Amino acid sequence: MIPFRFLHAADLHLDSRFAGLAQLPHAVRSYLRESTFAALGRLVGVAVEAKVDFVVISGDVYDVSDASLQGQLRFQEALKKLDEHGIKVYLIHGNHDPLDGPRLKTELPEGITVFGTGEPGLAVACRRSDGAEVAVISGISYPTQKVTENTALRYNRKPGSTLFHIALLHGNVDGDSQHETYSPCTRKDLIGRGFDYWALGHIHKRSILHEHPPIVYPGNIQGRSVKETGPKGCYIADVNAEGHVQLEFRELDTVRWQVREIPIDSLADEAEWTAAVEQAVEDIREELPQLMSVVRFRLTGRGNVHRILSEKGAAADLLSELQRREAVRADRQAYAGLVWTEGFSVETGLPVDRGRLRQEDSFLGELLRLSGRSAETEDGLEELLAAALRPLLENRELRRLLAAAGAADKREWLRSAEELGITLLSGTEDAEKAGGREPKEAEAGRQERGSER
Repeated sequence: MIPFRFLHAADLHLDSRFAGLAQLPHAVRSYLRESTFAALGRLVGVAVEAKVDFVVISGDVYDVSDASLQGQLRFQEALKKLDEHGIKVYLIHGNHDPLDGPRLKTELPEGITVFGTGEPGLAVACRRSDGAEVAVISGISYPTQKVTENTALRYNRKPGSTLFHIALLHGNVDGDSQHETYSPCTRKDLIGRGFDYWALGHIHKRSILHEHPPIVYPGNIQGRSVKETGPKGCYIADVNAEGHVQLEFRELDTVRWQVREIPIDSLADEAEWTAAVEQAVEDIREELPQLMSVVRFRLTGRGNVHRILSEKGAAADLLSELQRREAVRADRQAYAGLVWTEGFSVETGLPVDRGRLRQEDSFLGELLRLSGRSAETEDGLEELLAAALRPLLENRELRRLLAAAGAADKREWLRSAEELGITLLSGTEDAEKAGGREPKEAEAGRQERGSER
């Protein structure tokens, strides 16, 4: 087998709208809107610098089926640059950019292959320099947005060919719950089809599901929310003479999304908490000086700062100030090292002994034990929430929102309910109003009152 090299990318989502961030300052929002195009430019640069023989793109080039004119023109420009360097491109369309979406009717460069629908198309890839055949590439594009059949079962190795076989598939392997179950299949389905490399798309989290043969999700090339954290990019795949594949991940993103945790347990007051957050911002700036960062801070733990966060609105006030400072940097077009705080997730509690409360023979103890048992399994969580939220299901919009919520959202609701119960029922508030007794003293007072009743 002739050694060769290719680039595997997916989920470009060009011209993403960045829904939910409409209130951003114009300069910051414009930079975010440009980030998917910037990542595409980096992809072209990596392909040229690495001297790949071809590029495969496994679906969702565009963010929506009726792709913007700008998105289409920028993608065509990228394809032309790759073609100028003799780099061929093989791509499929996915659920976000199915073939029935309205798009420009333009002539693609000669070296671009877009696979159609129906049975997997076949294309023979050649080395860029000498024209030697090195691989057979197969792919199926989505005809419409929703493809719910297992299209992987349509793929078959080309009879009699000893070339390296690559399959482009946009689908959900092994039922990832965070994404729609379009073109659902299992790893077993893919391994049994005889291909040497499965170039996957659709799941935005980078992962190698299987090594021999490689079954690979490169993730998207640019994160677009706090659900898409960490480095984003593509894989360079080197195939040696024995057909073995060595993968190298290359970062492409210009905006890095992340979630950072700040425990409040050791923070004495509002000033220390503010300083801790400001230091975290500067740490991120120092770690990623060439990128813009968008961060959500998870405030966790137990301490006196909890009351400041829950009652004084300190988180909202600090958020406004942090955003104001970064907006000034953005106005100067100082995007490298910009750290935009997207928000705070307040997951803190009062300084109480949660384990002791759970063991009490009291209403609060029983509440915490029930919550703990329910949270142990998905079925238990669903059963508890179904009973608790039943009155809300009469509202159509609330039904829609509840149906769209994931397991992580539901566990957060349960955690918030526990904290509210502790705040209202543990006696801590009574203690503070009575003169600031320590939590254990407040618990003792509450148990005495309970025995009198």
